[in-house]
Amino acid sequence: MIKAIFYSIFDVTAGPKVLHQVPTDSIAPAPGSSQIPLFHFPSFSSYIIPRPELCSRLMTFCTPAYRVLCHPVCLQSSSYLRNAYTFSISLVLDASTPFASYATVTIKLASLLRTLEEQSRFLSRDRSLPDTGKIYALCEILLEDLNNYSESMIPIDDSNTLNIKLFPTYPPPPPLHPYHVPLSIINLDSLTDPNWDLTMLRVLPHIDGVNSVKQISILADADYKLARKAIEHLLYYGCLLLLDIFSFGAIYAPNAEMASFVEDTAMQEECVRYVSLPPEAQEYAAEVGLISGLQLVELYLSLKQGQSVKSFYMDHSDIMDKIDARRFITFGVVKGFLYRVHKYAIAPSQTSRRKREYKTKSRPRTTVPTAVEGQVEDVDIDLHLAELAKFLDGTHCFDEICTELMISEQELMTRLRAVGDIQIICR
Repeated sequence: MIKAIFYSIFDVTAGPKVLHQVPTDSIAPAPGSSQIPLFHFPSFSSYIIPRPELCSRLMTFCTPAYRVLCHPVCLQSSSYLRNAYTFSISLVLDASTPFASYATVTIKLASLLRTLEEQSRFLSRDRSLPDTGKIYALCEILLEDLNNYSESMIPIDDSNTLNIKLFPTYPPPPPLHPYHVPLSIINLDSLTDPNWDLTMLRVLPHIDGVNSVKQISILADADYKLARKAIEHLLYYGCLLLLDIFSFGAIYAPNAEMASFVEDTAMQEECVRYVSLPPEAQEYAAEVGLISGLQLVELYLSLKQGQSVKSFYMDHSDIMDKIDARRFITFGVVKGFLYRVHKYAIAPSQTSRRKREYKTKSRPRTTVPTAVEGQVEDVDIDLHLAELAKFLDGTHCFDEICTELMISEQELMTRLRAVGDIQIICR
């Protein structure tokens, strides 16, 4: 929020001087005023109205409580006293306020005022008393509009209009990896415009909470880097959440936030509506109908480390036949009371050394039978060792490995068994 806007110039007799300030007396109180200024202007005047060499660039400085943004301008002309006219319009913010969007506003204001001065001497010919006239009115409207509406449109004259908008600044999005699954939390179709980026338009139809980032780039027939950049934009503006790849071999467990779900009946009712299968889809259920919030609480509390979703489903098949398993897990992750237990593969030092030797040596081909869609295929041990080598240090989860190698978790386990001495940890 803007605390004050003020306009200052270099007076040929008085030096740096505040001509207009909103609120009145907030920067340079009039003699006899009891108003306490936001900061001591004379102490910082050399930054607000600096030497010509430092003009035409953004200046910012902080006091203990406030941050001041200014963009001083120095115009050289023989029509001015001392052949120069130096002015600055400045914004005062709280010291803790993110100022990136306000910096853009400050630069644009300085540019517009410079243009007006060069065209019609809009600033230097203004003979209004301090805190009166067009420039003061401009500062007053700007302060009110930007604080209340984050934008302002002010007609200056017949040929000039000031259009200013404060664009929100969001925190950086979390890192986006190929194995992340984006889930839209708003109706993206309602935002779509034919003039959008072509990659964005190709990516949007495949964001369904099921496809990973890499799968989306393949389905959209788009370059992975461009597809990732498009998804990062949506993530930055809060249109998406990131999930893990869902599989029945995955492990999930409740965390401390589970207590909020247990106590919140409204969230339980929301969960019932989200995860329940329609009656016509409950063909295997012993008793067709909706489940209760209490049953959902019991189901979520039954999830634990060391138990896959498949095992959990089989143990509670009488109730789970009424539930969409993917939505059941997704709801808990989105609400924050479920967390994913990832699997990591670690190769002991001797095995890692053997893999380095396999890369440089020619070895006889060895085949291991693996079941893929009912057929047996030959697996080249040397090739698989080379592919898996960089992932066997305990820092790459199974989701990442499967996505990078474009294989299923079942096939990954087959390859790991072929490698030999591998430890798999869950955390």
